[in-house]
This record gives sequence, C-alpha cells and structure tokens, in this order.
Amino acid sequence: MKKGLLILGLLFGAAQTLLAQDPNFYIFLSFGQSNMEGNARFEPQDTTVDSRFRVLEAVNCPNLRRDKGKWYTAAPPLTRCGTGLTPADYFGRTLVANLPQNVRVGIINVSIGGCKIELFDKGQYKSYLTTAAPWMINMTNEYDGNPYQRLVEMAKIAQKDGVIKGILLHQGESNTGDSLWPQKVKVVYNNLLQDLKLKPAAVPLLAGELVAEDQGGKCASMNKIIATLPQAIPTAHVISSTGCTAAADKLHFNAAGYRTLGTRYGVKMLSLLGYDAKVED
Repeated sequence: MKKGLLILGLLFGAAQTLLAQDPNFYIFLSFGQSNMEGNARFEPQDTTVDSRFRVLEAVNCPNLRRDKGKWYTAAPPLTRCGTGLTPADYFGRTLVANLPQNVRVGIINVSIGGCKIELFDKGQYKSYLTTAAPWMINMTNEYDGNPYQRLVEMAKIAQKDGVIKGILLHQGESNTGDSLWPQKVKVVYNNLLQDLKLKPAAVPLLAGELVAEDQGGKCASMNKIIATLPQAIPTAHVISSTGCTAAADKLHFNAAGYRTLGTRYGVKMLSLLGYDAKVED
C-alpha cells in the first residue's frame, strides 16, 4: 500500500511539473559585454512594452522594485539595475509583435561590460578575474562572482515556467583579433547545453556583429572572425550590424542602433521559429 501511494505521489509530482511548464512561453538566454549589457540611455519610446514580453531579473534591484529570480514586464533596463538599452529589448518586442497572441517571450540577460568571452567559461573565469580591473570585479560581484553560473541558475528557474528556444550573444570587442574566439564561444555554448540539458538543434545561437566599418567601428575588424562562428557552431547565426548607428566612441551603438540590431536578432529568430516578420528595419 505504501509503495502504491509513493508511486502515485511521484506521478502526481511529475504531472505538476509538466503542467507548470508553458510550451507557449519562449525563453531566451542573453549574455555578452557592454553592448549586450546596454550602453545607451533608453528613451521615452522605449518604456512602453507589451506585457507578453517578460524579463527574469538576474539581480536584486530595489530601485526598480524587482527581485532576483522573478518575472516582470520587460521594460528597460533588462540587465542590471542601472544599465541601458540593449539589443534584447527590441529582440523581444519584435517577437511578441509577430508571434501568436497566446505566445509570451521571456529574456534573461547576464552581461558584463568590458569582459572577454573567458569570463563566461566556467573553467577559465577564476583565472581571468585575477587580472580584471576593480570596476569589472565589482560588476561581476553582483552575480556572486560568477556570471555564467548566475545565467544557468536563472535559466533553470525559467525552465519551470517555459521552454528555452535560443541564446543571444553580443561580445567580442575585448577579444578583437583573437582567432580562437569562435572555439571559445563554442565551449560556453556547449556548457550551457549540457548544464541545462538542451539540444543544439532546438536552441540556436544568435551572435551580433560589432559596430561596423560603415559606422567607423573601432573593433570592426573582429566582424571577420565573428563571421566564422557558424563553422565552429553549426547552429549559430551571425546578425549584421551594417547601418546600425553608433555612439560617439565608435565602440557602442546608440539607442537607434540598438533598436535596429535588436530587431534584426528578432527577425532571424522568427525565421528559425517558422514565422515571417512584418517589421521595418
């Protein structure tokens, strides 16, 4: 009798878990350095957002009345408590504008300005941080010193609510000229797949180009290396930054540039999901 009750209990628990996961809640992981973190100040037009677009807060933000590990309407900032506009903002907006009304979109953004890709390599981040500047260490400490692990921690929370459909990356400025960058990204991507029990065919990686040559991008030469990423990761796709306007430093995009780049991420993801996007680039 006790054995029968135990089996029933386990079956009920499994059923509850399945019911808790909404197949129409599409989750996307987002990481990188300052351009994914959000360098430009968001403007009034950026503050109104469809409530179907959600953000899972990765840090505690009393100033925003947001708690770590909880979902909120995805009004900026989407990264930490005082960050700016990011490609993830208009990625999500593009998706909810083109997906069926019963589909929600969730974003998790864990990004650190100025970091190399090594910061997200769980086998390399400790040694990398030994030479990092104090300001970077301070930002990293907001993720308990391990941004990769925080991303995984939040992703596991999100998996109780929805289904991870893709990963967004914008990083490379600090690795400019590093021909091994695609392989380093592959390590991080494979670790995420393994740690979250994901299949690569179901979770494509979208990587954005850096500020382009047509905008005077100081790290534009890195785009040639980023272009080779699909050779290392067959499920990777590169998002063009051509025409995306830049800030005065020529390292970051301005708000308009983030809107355009984020929309391009969204259009590509929609095509991978089997939808046509009706947007103006």
